[in-house]
Amino acid sequence: MQTVLRVLCGIVLSFTAITSLAQPTSFSDSKYEARTYVYSDRNDDGDFYCGCNWRWVGRSGGRTELDSCGYKVRAQATRAARTEWEHVVPAWVMGHQRQCWQSGGRKNCTANDPVFEIMEADLHNLVPAVGEVNGDRSNYSMAEIPDAAPQYGACDAETDFKGRKFEPRDEVKGQVARIYFYMADRYNLRLSKKDQRLFMAWDRMYPVTAWERERDRRVARRMGHSNPFVTGERRWSIGYKPSGDGLGNFTVANVSNAGHDYGKEGSVRGNRNSKVYHLPEGCPSYDRVSHKNRVTFSSEADAISAGFRKAGNCR
Repeated sequence: MQTVLRVLCGIVLSFTAITSLAQPTSFSDSKYEARTYVYSDRNDDGDFYCGCNWRWVGRSGGRTELDSCGYKVRAQATRAARTEWEHVVPAWVMGHQRQCWQSGGRKNCTANDPVFEIMEADLHNLVPAVGEVNGDRSNYSMAEIPDAAPQYGACDAETDFKGRKFEPRDEVKGQVARIYFYMADRYNLRLSKKDQRLFMAWDRMYPVTAWERERDRRVARRMGHSNPFVTGERRWSIGYKPSGDGLGNFTVANVSNAGHDYGKEGSVRGNRNSKVYHLPEGCPSYDRVSHKNRVTFSSEADAISAGFRKAGNCR
């Protein structure tokens, strides 16, 4: 019986590791995948906040066609001309609920917290936006801003710099709400009651659109799962208890150590390309595994169960 259980546990661990590799694991990769697999044919259908068309430039960037949406530059012409990738739930919001941010900001989180790295790369939370609006939005809270004067010409997004608030155009408010629900549910992020009420209202007022469903299908093919608040599998209510589904690929040790130096804490570091793992002590290549290819395990047993082998240069 114990042998059977060990085999089953090994299968589950291997399956978990394999499925976790299906989704992008760095912000750089997610931007490329968003262009290639989600928005490749959408550049003439308008960006998220303003509805401006763009031309693809480079690996994942774009150049905004300001005349296509009647956009007027507020202050930053160079950035307005760029189409950038926006985290609807800002990295600042995700990071501030993790210890890593307190110990060194976004750079530290990206380098040392595997949960933050997965959140940052989550395609469900990524949308194209006019660079100036993306910069103005910053990490401001979503809100209704009554009687605001136009700031970006015909673009109906509004920024309250003094109040640190941002209101997206009506066409995407429902999608914003369902992305916030998804991120809070999947990664155990806290939402204030004020935010919950606002997003619940937007969710009701602005139902899921045909494009939102199609976007969800495209993202799901890369991520391995849909946004259940888009598909209708889940509904948010005050007091909703997050599932934490996105934390399932990390052991308790991984999560509790988030924000610390994993080399010092003793985590096993694997290379997803070579399927080789390294130990923090006795393995000279431990710190040479790139963040893009890095997979973290809490023990050698977990790494081996996932199909990894120990590096040959480990002493």
